Amino acid sequence: MDRMRDDDSEQAVLDSLRDARTAMSVRRVFGDPLVLDGVTIVPVARIAGGAAGGGGEGTGSDKEQGGGFGSLFGLGAHPVGVYEIKGDRVEWKPSIDVDRLLRGAQVLAAIAMTCASVIVVARRRLRVRSGQT
Repeated sequence: MDRMRDDDSEQAVLDSLRDARTAMSVRRVFGDPLVLDGVTIVPVARIAGGAAGGGGEGTGSDKEQGGGFGSLFGLGAHPVGVYEIKGDRVEWKPSIDVDRLLRGAQVLAAIAMTCASVIVVARRRLRVRSGQT
């Protein structure tokens, strides 16, 4: 009976890993093409993810206590642009992630403010040491 439970646990972990691999395929990166007024649009995304699995074992001397297994799966996708196909011409049109740009601007502003504060404090200390007020 324990061996059967171990086989089920191992199979569940393997199934989870197989599902992760399937989810992170090329088909997920390039979406289904759309055709509008003779223009074919192929959406493109950045896919990142991973999966992990584990097992367990008994804690008692007869190995009847304990057990367990686990699996974890994560997947993230962000659009990066589209390929636009008109006749025999293919053009890449990147998408703009406004949220990411704003976060970057906030980080840059925080760094600039920190640097400015350090400079102001350092100048005050130099003036105090040199006897200027």
